[in-house]
Amino acid sequence: MTPAYPVVKPSHVAGVVKVEMSLFNSREEIEWYQIELFDLNWTNIPFASSYRIINIGYKERKSFDVYIRKSDMDEAVYLCTTSKVRKTNKSRTLVSSKICSRLDGEPA
Repeated sequence: MTPAYPVVKPSHVAGVVKVEMSLFNSREEIEWYQIELFDLNWTNIPFASSYRIINIGYKERKSFDVYIRKSDMDEAVYLCTTSKVRKTNKSRTLVSSKICSRLDGEPA
């Protein structure tokens, strides 16, 4: 997910900021990703986006915007995507991964 340290921009809605993100799917076995926003203690923070769960084909890139209330920006630290593993009858083990970007601009 890029950028690693996204720039928070004003949005067209008063009291709301926008973060522009891009996600590339390099995993052939994964098609779905969940978008989440967390504070420093990994507590969920509400946000708005066109997607909560986004479908991205193998070797495809999708851009999306995340809208966050200005009042939540003091708490918001991590904007993450989690790969969603589809349940099947196959015995093959798949690993779900979480990739996060820092909104506070500080190194992890």
